[in-house]
Amino acid sequence: MQDISLHILDIVENAITAKATQIDVRITEDQRKDLLTIIIEDNGIGMDEISVHSALDPFWSTKPGKRIGLGLPFLAQAARESGGTLSIESRPKVGTKIVAEFARSHPDRKPLGDIHGTIRLLKKTHPEVSFTLRYDDT
Repeated sequence: MQDISLHILDIVENAITAKATQIDVRITEDQRKDLLTIIIEDNGIGMDEISVHSALDPFWSTKPGKRIGLGLPFLAQAARESGGTLSIESRPKVGTKIVAEFARSHPDRKPLGDIHGTIRLLKKTHPEVSFTLRYDDT
């Protein structure tokens, strides 16, 4: 994927597949800490511990008939390539929280991309879902 907004689009589409009705996207650029943090939190069906552990394996998917799931592994790789990390918190019947951190000034960090366009597209194509976007630049 060419930019972070496309990663966000993919993760949010997965949340919608997991029956999320509320999805919050928070983006924080902390210049002092040289950190770009992306948090995507949903109220979907969530995952058990085994699924959370398996979610970063590109040859694992929760979708019937699919043998691969690349969204989270690609986001984790993008974060690692820029000196960052990815974590997943999830509970069945509660939802999932994805936190991706990137070294803001790292030369291999992908650009943020058109995040506003991405959220507008999601709102238009999924009017049944409530989206929140918060951007902080400190």
